Amino acid sequence: MIVEIEGVPLHLAHPDELNVRWVGQEEAMRQLLAAWLVLAPEDLPMNPRLIGKPGVGKTTLAYAAAQRLDREIYIMQATVDTRPEDLIVTPVIEGERKLRYVASPLLTAMLRGGIAILDEGNRMSEKSWASLAPLLDNRRYVESIVAGIKIKAHPNFRLVATMNDDASTFDLPEYIQSRLQPQILIDFPGREEELQILSENLPFGGEEVLQYVTEFLQQAHANEERFTVRDGINVARFALKLQSSASTGGRKLGMRDALHTSILHTLGGEALRYVPRA
Repeated sequence: MIVEIEGVPLHLAHPDELNVRWVGQEEAMRQLLAAWLVLAPEDLPMNPRLIGKPGVGKTTLAYAAAQRLDREIYIMQATVDTRPEDLIVTPVIEGERKLRYVASPLLTAMLRGGIAILDEGNRMSEKSWASLAPLLDNRRYVESIVAGIKIKAHPNFRLVATMNDDASTFDLPEYIQSRLQPQILIDFPGREEELQILSENLPFGGEEVLQYVTEFLQQAHANEERFTVRDGINVARFALKLQSSASTGGRKLGMRDALHTSILHTLGGEALRYVPRA
């Protein structure tokens, strides 16, 4: 799709379509949806940020919340190399002496009234964040230096940024922190919620596997280990594949042996201290 802004044709991105379902932690979902509400013509939606350890489901929550609003969803992956023009408009050479201007997923969401998920936003530099400052306050626009245009956000546009609380990220400048509010913390789920999440992602897993991995994760959480449900899903998937294909001394590998091996090769030997006892 192409739209024209101030005489400049922009090629829009395609929305993301994922098969996800948010399980548990409904309070976090309620807070996110509340931040996006507009209460009066003079009101504006807020720009929340979801903060938590890698793998706790921040992007899943953002996507599921957007689905509840029945809007187009655009995911913009941030990295340390993300430049201001990557966030807005990128010029692409098309034929001899001709440029095509390609709108980012974030800009496409702005134009179409969709929801933008800026994933792992605190991996970006301050220079990139500065280009979004007018979008995150009551101005609600961005400027493309490359294309020489100013683009205002559709009234239905919403934004959420996900951020990992690990050491490999930039500190946000204060003027950006004040624009990315509220902060919604996503923590490890409780036992029943974690089992439910595993069941949702591994409907073929079987009760023994799901219970084993849930117990392993809960023991890791209790010891403040950073293993997440994403790690648990990978452990279970690899164990199921091992158990299905491997044999030892002419006999099929037992499931508990497969799970033990999977933990060792997925998360490392230190993780074995959290293996559930028989």
